[in-house]
Amino acid sequence: MSTQTKTTTNQILDQKVTGSRRFSNYWWASVITIGGTGFLLSGISSYLKINLLPFADPTQLIFIPQGIVMGLYGTAALLLALYLWLVILWDLGGGYNEFNRETEKVNIFRWGFPGKNRKVEFNCNVNEVQSIRVDIKDGLNPRRALYLKLKDRREIPLTRVGQSLPLSDLENQGAELAKFLQVPLEGL
Repeated sequence: MSTQTKTTTNQILDQKVTGSRRFSNYWWASVITIGGTGFLLSGISSYLKINLLPFADPTQLIFIPQGIVMGLYGTAALLLALYLWLVILWDLGGGYNEFNRETEKVNIFRWGFPGKNRKVEFNCNVNEVQSIRVDIKDGLNPRRALYLKLKDRREIPLTRVGQSLPLSDLENQGAELAKFLQVPLEGL
């Protein structure tokens, strides 16, 4: 929710959740694509003895074992880059949280992997919400997230996975949501 746009009216609170389409994923997919292409072209150049790279001369490499290893590294990197580009294309984890007091409904939507379960959607009534829970874990692997805690003890994550929010943003968003839904805020 750190980079989410919010639409608020008196009766509807709409939060956009950023999925995999963020700068860091574009950066790493680009870097790995360029690096993997370089390694693969080096391996092919050492086999064909034709220089395919303008900035180096991999024809001097011995194909076995150096050229093969370069080719395998390049292939692995390009497969990883393909995965990252597909994750960005599919916008995994992206979606929205909609809280509507007018219809008394909560709608949480996320995009998943392609297939029959591509659309991950959760709906419930506002009166089923027990509280908003703030989860804060500091240390080597910090975790900061908001959860929608239901009366049947289920906890639905409201923030995106894998990116810790600043503590002040998390507290503000949790307090705003708890006030909007008129439920307690837990975990602070």
